[in-house]
Amino acid sequence: MAPSSLHPPSHSDEIQLSFPQEHVLLLTFNRPKALNAVTPTMTSDIKRVLDWFDQEPSLWVLVLTGAGRIFCAGADLVAWNQRQSGGGADSDQSDIINEADGFASLSRRTATSKPIIAAVHGGAYGGGMEIILNCDIVVASEDAKLALPEVKRGVTAIQGGMPRLARIAGHQLASELLLTGKAISATEAATRFGFVNQVVPKDKVLSAALAWAHEINQNSPDSVQSTKRALLLANRHGSVEDAVIAHVGSAESKRAFTSENIQEGLRAFVEKRKPAWKNPAKL
Repeated sequence: MAPSSLHPPSHSDEIQLSFPQEHVLLLTFNRPKALNAVTPTMTSDIKRVLDWFDQEPSLWVLVLTGAGRIFCAGADLVAWNQRQSGGGADSDQSDIINEADGFASLSRRTATSKPIIAAVHGGAYGGGMEIILNCDIVVASEDAKLALPEVKRGVTAIQGGMPRLARIAGHQLASELLLTGKAISATEAATRFGFVNQVVPKDKVLSAALAWAHEINQNSPDSVQSTKRALLLANRHGSVEDAVIAHVGSAESKRAFTSENIQEGLRAFVEKRKPAWKNPAKL
C-alpha cells in the first residue's frame, strides 16, 4: 500500500508497486507465468511510474524485483517474432534510438540520479540482464543464472548491455558472454565479471536489497543523488577533468552544495549526533 501522501500513477497489473520502508519504492515485474518477459504495456507502465518516482522528493531509492521463478527473461520473443513477421524490424531499430531510456525504460535510463537496486532471483536473461547492468547495486540469489543469449536467437543485446558490460568487465570477459550467449552463475558474475555486489540465499534476496537501500538512506539524499550523477557523467566523458566540470555544473551538484542537508550534516558532525536528513528540493 502507498502511504497516503503518495499518489503513484495508474498502471496495469503487469507491475506491482509497494513501499516496504521509508523513502523506498519497490517495483515488481508481475508476469510470472511468462517469466516476467517485458511487453509494451509493461514498458509504458514502468516509464510512467519512474517519471513520477524521479519527481517525488520523499522517495530516495528504487528496488527492482520479479514475481515468480525469475527476475526477468527479457523481451517477449513471441511478440517480437510477430513484429518481425509483419515487417516491423526497421521500426524496431528506430524505436531503439528514439527510446532514450532503453529496454523496459530501464536499461539506458540516466535521467534519474536516485539509486536503483536489483534484487535478482532465479535468473536474468537478455533485456533482463541489460536492466541489471544499468543498476547501481545488484543482489543475486545463489541459484541465479545470468546471460545475454541474444546471439543464439539471431538478435543483439542492443539496448545498452554491450557497452556497459565491456566497461565493467573489460573486452575479453564481455566477449566471452556476448559472443557465446552462455549463462553464468551469480558467483561468477560477482567474482569474475564484477557486476553483482552480493550473492545470498534465494529467500534473502529482497531483504538483502532492502538492507542496501536502508544503508544508502542513512546518508544525505542530496549527496547520494549528486554522487550518482557524477558516476553517470564518468561513463559519458572521456577524461576525469571533463567529468568533474560537467558534474560541478549539474543540477544535483548545485543542489547538494546549497541544500539544508549539507548544513545539517556538518552541524551534526560538530555536535556529535546523527543527522536528520530532509527530502531534497525538486530539481
